[in-house]
Amino acid sequence: MLTRRFVALAIPTLLATTPAWASDDFRSFLAGVRAEAQRAGVAPGILNSALAGLQPNQAVLQHYEHQPEFTLSWAQYRALVVTDQRAENGRVALRQNATTMRAVDERYGVGTGVVFGIWGLESSFGQKMGDYNVVQSLATLAWKTGRAAFFRSELIAALRILNAGDISAAHMTGSYAGAMGQPQFMPTSYLRYAVDFEGNGRRDIWGSKADSLASIANYLARAGWRPGEGWGEQIAIPPTFNPSLAGRDNRRPVAEWARMGVRRLNGESLPQSDLQAAVLIPDGVAGEAFFAYPNFAAIRRYNPSDYYAIAVGLIGDSVTA
Repeated sequence: MLTRRFVALAIPTLLATTPAWASDDFRSFLAGVRAEAQRAGVAPGILNSALAGLQPNQAVLQHYEHQPEFTLSWAQYRALVVTDQRAENGRVALRQNATTMRAVDERYGVGTGVVFGIWGLESSFGQKMGDYNVVQSLATLAWKTGRAAFFRSELIAALRILNAGDISAAHMTGSYAGAMGQPQFMPTSYLRYAVDFEGNGRRDIWGSKADSLASIANYLARAGWRPGEGWGEQIAIPPTFNPSLAGRDNRRPVAEWARMGVRRLNGESLPQSDLQAAVLIPDGVAGEAFFAYPNFAAIRRYNPSDYYAIAVGLIGDSVTA
């Protein structure tokens, strides 16, 4: 879900008072949103609670308009996000939630590693979820960016979530771009994939670890995750490896890659398997190499970045090792 991911900058929550002309324009915009939401079945009382007195958040626009280009190499990105501390935090979280995770795995068949990899990368195992008001953030972005249609649809979805009673407007917090809770779901993803695993009538991805873990697993299961198979693994390629053979679209049986000199990272031979795999070399032939198995595509449905998907796999492997 690259459409929901933005680089966060250290900008104060509110930077400036909204000018009078903008306030008038924003009120007109909100009137249209209110009418659209009412047509979608959102109750007037919910709309009053969520929209009354709402002002655009200038910090949200600062974040959006000053996103740095993503120029990290894979090695730099890995050093930043795949850390020993994150792995240790994940192992602690797994010990605390082992029973819940077993129940989640039994229902969805996704496996602990990838769920914890996403949970750890998205919100540091539920510790860092963002404190922006989601309705305000999405209204600001729908009002004043070039992606008005996308953010407006997310805003209507957020209002529908409030209408369902899963969370109150005051507690619907997330990133400046509207990604919510421990899985960092955009509102439309919440409506499609969030689940009430605790069975209390609410899909609480903010306060419930059970609902959060199950929602991640449900997302992956519906994205095509194949039970019993991993995401991929780090491998060793021969010095003569042709870089033109790398890439997600060049899938071959593991046994064929083995005949071409690809080996496990520890030097052991690969199994004579028909499992399809692609070779990824994010920093070129001189850097690290990875197999991407079919399940890799399910992680990329969550976020279509090879860096992200590899990091999720590595974090999950370190947590479950």
